[in-house]
Amino acid sequence: MCGFALVLGPGADRPTFHRMMAALAPRGDLAETRLDTDLLAGVQRLRIVDREHAVQPWCSADGRWQLCYNGEVFNHRELAAELDRLGRPLRTVSDTEVVLEAFLAWGPEAVTRLRGEFAFTITDTATGRVYLARDPLGVKPLYWSRHLRRLHIASEVKALVPVGAPISEVPPGHHGWADAVAGPDLVPYLDLSRLGSGPRIGDPEEAASLVREALADSIRVRVDTDLTVGVILSGGLDSTLALLHVRQMHQDCVAFTIGAPDSEDLAYARRLTADLGVHHEVIELHPRNIRLEEVREAIRISELTEYGDIINAVVSVPLFRRVRDLGVRVVLTGDGSDELFGGYPMYHQVGPEAARRLFLHKIRNLCRTELQRIDRASLGHGVETRVPFLDPALVELAMRMPVDLKMRDGQEKWILRRAFADMLPDYIRDRPKNPMSYSSGLHERARLYKPLFARQYRSFGYDLLEPVRRDFDTVLMRCDHDLDRAVAEGAARPDYTVLEHARDLAGAAKWNVAPALRRLTGSGRQS
Repeated sequence: MCGFALVLGPGADRPTFHRMMAALAPRGDLAETRLDTDLLAGVQRLRIVDREHAVQPWCSADGRWQLCYNGEVFNHRELAAELDRLGRPLRTVSDTEVVLEAFLAWGPEAVTRLRGEFAFTITDTATGRVYLARDPLGVKPLYWSRHLRRLHIASEVKALVPVGAPISEVPPGHHGWADAVAGPDLVPYLDLSRLGSGPRIGDPEEAASLVREALADSIRVRVDTDLTVGVILSGGLDSTLALLHVRQMHQDCVAFTIGAPDSEDLAYARRLTADLGVHHEVIELHPRNIRLEEVREAIRISELTEYGDIINAVVSVPLFRRVRDLGVRVVLTGDGSDELFGGYPMYHQVGPEAARRLFLHKIRNLCRTELQRIDRASLGHGVETRVPFLDPALVELAMRMPVDLKMRDGQEKWILRRAFADMLPDYIRDRPKNPMSYSSGLHERARLYKPLFARQYRSFGYDLLEPVRRDFDTVLMRCDHDLDRAVAEGAARPDYTVLEHARDLAGAAKWNVAPALRRLTGSGRQS
């Protein structure tokens, strides 16, 4: 995976372009550029597939078309074979070349053939038009801004801040054309609001079998590499399933876990990796070591707009720093499973139709919440993260299942536990869901700095895209899980009030002071 920047228009400004590229430098290990009078394009390339030959920006054989590409297309070998049969033999074995040749063979419809996690631009140098596309779930980011009759495109918000103009996001599953002064005219090639419109799957045995097959296939294509594959392991259900499959499918894997020394995550993950005989890298992080400096750096890297996601980023940044330091470039995570299989209480506190709308809302917004955290925290350290639970085929399958297969007998993600009952240790299968920052034991320390999040965010210029907002889940709860009310309330009053911040800070301060009081009074020594 990579990060890329592009400036299109008369007299394209090179100093601005070089600042854009510098902002993206951590996303790759090699900077590659093509600089013309009215088109400046560059890629910070993280070399994963065909590392020596997949140079970027990639150009067509006749030099007319130019591709800037971030991501992985997992079915690129099958597409390459199909292109060869059409008389379009390839010069490399890279997925980069496949993306451009597929576009030249099939036009914009080619994007529907790509199975992967991607964002890219293809510039027609003869006409000065550029085609933009983003993967169906928005795993990979893509933003644009226009200033002085020039179009600027980049993989991160921070790369567009130097432009000094409002920033817009290419929505997930959208594609379209632009030029220096008009567009992008973006349309959906996959409508996320229609996910799960196929026949319902109500039989537990059928559902379990289909889930088992789909997840195994999704992980299989994501471990097709000669590099070491890491797994971000919390010791929960989803990351455990990722590790169990990776261990079976790839000969060289390693697990990574972060948490406070006495946290649940470390305890579960240590037990699991010992049972499996998997190499385990543990990042012990004492809560007292989370200070404003660490919070500010997490906000700078992540660009996140919801408070809970920022707290999770504070935990994620040192985790991926260790992954990078050990030279691991590809990791898998269990993210996305909760949004598909009912890992949050909100889905089970409303009727079936309201639950379905909540599922779709969460899935549509993953690109700016959980997926954004993963992308920035990992590629901010030159690590490619793959999310097997968010393969479109698995997402579609999950959305065809009723809520009562996802919550049953008081247990969330019931169908997942049923599907993999023979693979999961009892202590993992029966472990209840606990959000990331809480189970790591680090949430309350990071929460101390919440009143400063918005100010830090604005200091980086990220409000050119949008402001920091209240956590949607909190707004939803206050609106009695009425989605329409919550969306309206979030738009009317995006951020928390001073009073709300004060109450939250008081709760966090009380939690952080309690351990010191116990040490001073001697209470709890026996335990």
